[in-house]
Amino acid sequence: MQRYFSSKLENNYLKLNNDDLYHIQTVMRMKVNDLIEVVYNNEVYECKLSLVNSRYMAEIVSKLDIKKSNIPNVNLIIPFLKEQKMDYILQKATELGASMITFVSFERSMIKLSPDKLSNRKERWIRICKEASEQSKRVTIPNIIVLNSLNELSNIQGVKLVCSTNEKQNYLQKFLKKHNTCGTINLVIGPEGGITDKEEILLEKMGFCKITLGNFILRVETVPLYLMSVIQYEYGTYI
Repeated sequence: MQRYFSSKLENNYLKLNNDDLYHIQTVMRMKVNDLIEVVYNNEVYECKLSLVNSRYMAEIVSKLDIKKSNIPNVNLIIPFLKEQKMDYILQKATELGASMITFVSFERSMIKLSPDKLSNRKERWIRICKEASEQSKRVTIPNIIVLNSLNELSNIQGVKLVCSTNEKQNYLQKFLKKHNTCGTINLVIGPEGGITDKEEILLEKMGFCKITLGNFILRVETVPLYLMSVIQYEYGTYI
């Protein structure tokens, strides 16, 4: 059953946005009384399509029971990348359960975005995460945060990790086994040219612990998928 998100409840109807209505009518070719799933306030409802004032609305039929995952909130802190790589990370990280994706500029970042471009890109990123959340049957959509510098990471809460090519002993799996009850994991991933020594020192001063991903040097767009897969393996049970 197709899943959509709604932010507005009117009587017993959940309102769908225009993009979703286009998908329902033009792509899926659904009709009145066809069933869909709609997420509202982190709850999932089975709904039937109804015409209200010539507009499709999702009429609630029943509330669905959903399993809750034990996976912690994961904040992926990544550099600005080329559009294709960025889209790939957003989509796959969402499918694998990331709670937040934070963009920040590094010294070796190859991509710099002006405020105007950043505003347009952010709208696109939010849309990609929403669609990936619907496809993967999530009940939440990752938050997208944009920071001006690494210094703004000083006040974040939770476990703090930075992927480092200089670290050789502290493997991610080993670290997670010692922190199996954490509520939030913040993971810093560097740009194509890597994190500079100066940046690593700054992050360590802010409480970030260096971890290694092993002997292989992975592409930037591969690292978030690796991290989320390991975290899903360690924590991905349901209650």
